[in-house]
Amino acid sequence: MDFLLTRFRNLATLVVVIGGQLLLLAYQVKTGHEIRLIRVWAVTAITPLARVVEFVRSGTIGFFNDYFYLLDVRDDNRRLRSEVGRLKLENQFLKTELSTADRARALAAFQSRSPSRTIPARIIGNGTGANSKVVFIDRGSSYGIEKGMAVITPDGIVGKVVEAFPTASQVLLITDPTFAAGVVSQKNHVRGTLKGQGKPACFVDYVQNEEKVDLGEWFYTSGDDRVFPRGLPVGQVATVRRGKNGKEIYVTPSAFQAGFEEVLVVLEGVHQPVPEPASATAEIHMLPPPPGDSGASAAGAGAEAGPVLSTDADRMLDRYRKIGAAQGHVFGEGAPGSKPPNFNINPDEVKRAAPPALPVAGIETARPPAPAPPPAATPEAPRE
Repeated sequence: MDFLLTRFRNLATLVVVIGGQLLLLAYQVKTGHEIRLIRVWAVTAITPLARVVEFVRSGTIGFFNDYFYLLDVRDDNRRLRSEVGRLKLENQFLKTELSTADRARALAAFQSRSPSRTIPARIIGNGTGANSKVVFIDRGSSYGIEKGMAVITPDGIVGKVVEAFPTASQVLLITDPTFAAGVVSQKNHVRGTLKGQGKPACFVDYVQNEEKVDLGEWFYTSGDDRVFPRGLPVGQVATVRRGKNGKEIYVTPSAFQAGFEEVLVVLEGVHQPVPEPASATAEIHMLPPPPGDSGASAAGAGAEAGPVLSTDADRMLDRYRKIGAAQGHVFGEGAPGSKPPNFNINPDEVKRAAPPALPVAGIETARPPAPAPPPAATPEAPRE
């Protein structure tokens, strides 16, 4: 090192002097923004190194922070997932309980309004047959249930009891192929037999093609099978068409639409009337009859006020009464040999004709009876 300084002493001195002179000049010279040039040089030289140092520092510190933070995040995520799963189970349980309470309340309301004596039951199992549609309920012979009793819900019929055990009963659903029940349509009062098909829809048999059944019409139990009381809903007609031996009618059971877990077993059934369609029982707003014109009012001023004629039968009956009055004929009290009234005349024209009454169309009309002649004097018997 000493050898280099000794050999290049003059050159080193020159470089030091020139560098010092440039530093002094840079300290004295200012840029257009009133910033010393030496400061600009220093910032420009230090900035790349500062960037490298800051990048290394932030990356190292961020890595360790993220590592330790992620350990806590994993634990929090695991804990939150467990909490969400527990809350989902509780929510589903509460929904099930609420639905059960609603169904139980609906069953209680229907049971209180129904004239039949029923007992509630819950479905506890299904049958094991491949094509059979049977379920088991938690009420048996110890509760008074017997074979052949009807099983219903507020929405419609479900089936009938085929086996009654001490603590449970076996119920044959209406969708079973061996099931049958008497039904009647609500609107047209068409009777038939409901049969199961092993499918969601049931078939109504023994309905002639000439009988009228509308699409969407409701079927109710008719009570002919001696199992279901009359007047219980069965379902709506989903398909109706002409068949080879009779109408092909498929009904969608109403009790199966919303599902059922609680049912009612009819211990003592009471027949009820089949409800009329809503269109037949609904009240219809009708305006009062329009006032008559002036000519009709003047013509009928002297006539007696009669009831408003609303049908063709009423108008025909009123015409016959006027014809009888115009011809002096009392219906049902005609004397023997009297002529029947002429129904071809216009009774209004006969009333407006001026007296005396003239025959109309060659038909003798009624006239007032002539005054009786005075009694003739009895001739005296000749004297002897």
